[in-house]
Amino acid sequence: MKIAIVGVGAIGGYVGHCLAQAGEDVTFIARGKNLEALRSGGIRLLRADGSEQVVPKVKATADYAATGPQDLVILALKAHQLESVALDVPKLFGPDTIVVPMQNGIPYWYFHGHPSRLAGTQVQSVDPSGVIGSNIPAQRVIGCVVYPATELIAPGVVRHVEGNRFPVGEPDGTTSARVMLVADCFVRAGLQAPVLSDIRSEIWLKLWGNMTFNPISALSRATLAGICQYPLSRALAVEMMTEAQNIADKLGVTFRVSIDKRIAGAERVGHHKTSMLQDVEAARTLEVDALLGSVIELARLTDTPAPHLDAVYALTKLLAKSLEEGKLPH
Repeated sequence: MKIAIVGVGAIGGYVGHCLAQAGEDVTFIARGKNLEALRSGGIRLLRADGSEQVVPKVKATADYAATGPQDLVILALKAHQLESVALDVPKLFGPDTIVVPMQNGIPYWYFHGHPSRLAGTQVQSVDPSGVIGSNIPAQRVIGCVVYPATELIAPGVVRHVEGNRFPVGEPDGTTSARVMLVADCFVRAGLQAPVLSDIRSEIWLKLWGNMTFNPISALSRATLAGICQYPLSRALAVEMMTEAQNIADKLGVTFRVSIDKRIAGAERVGHHKTSMLQDVEAARTLEVDALLGSVIELARLTDTPAPHLDAVYALTKLLAKSLEEGKLPH
């Protein structure tokens, strides 16, 4: 397949490496030092078992138009970065191009074909201007949930910490030819890609942890194990996850594990820094609205009280503001 990877950070680099290693026709859309590194040395993956794999020659460009129509476009940017590329991504489209967004949080396409009164609702937290949805139509989207833990340790160099699971699903729940095409492509690359009939419930299962552990870790500088093993932060996580479950219940979402099991799963990852904590330490923009602001927006849409989510959101937004203004001590 002709595949464009937009955003070559930790996840984009990992997925792109696996697909390129498997022989797919991969083009990395990158810029700056990442682009230079890809052009000069390819993409390097440090695996969890200590081994190293390099794809020494890869296609890499900053020019969307020169890339030409693709069979599959993987959007591996952070949610708050999508708007900045929304006008360029259509340059990669042919008539049947599939788009797989790999953002954490509630996706911009969440209410596309949603079986409720909220069908067609624009998620303001993640697409405030509507430019994402109008340029990257939800009709092209196959939903995907990202479970691996990875780190970009240098331009063109990704460390794989654990996991290789990327569940996929049609927003309308059907088992279409195109979702099977995506799943088969991922499986050939050594990834697990089960096709789900209810991708939104899987989105919430992943989000359940992200909207809780990411902001708590950013505020406290604690790792996943640290949060789960300290009674006060663990109790806060339970309250936040309970409020989120109440919101999701009203949207027809079912959770296949309990809160205790979800927390235990995070604890087993160990002393891993969440992506938001990594962003704090690197003074990067935080994914607050996609992970937590969107959940609060859905709380308002469903008339669901969420006091703990509101409080943590306010503190994390203040942290993000201080980072952007350069007001945090180093």
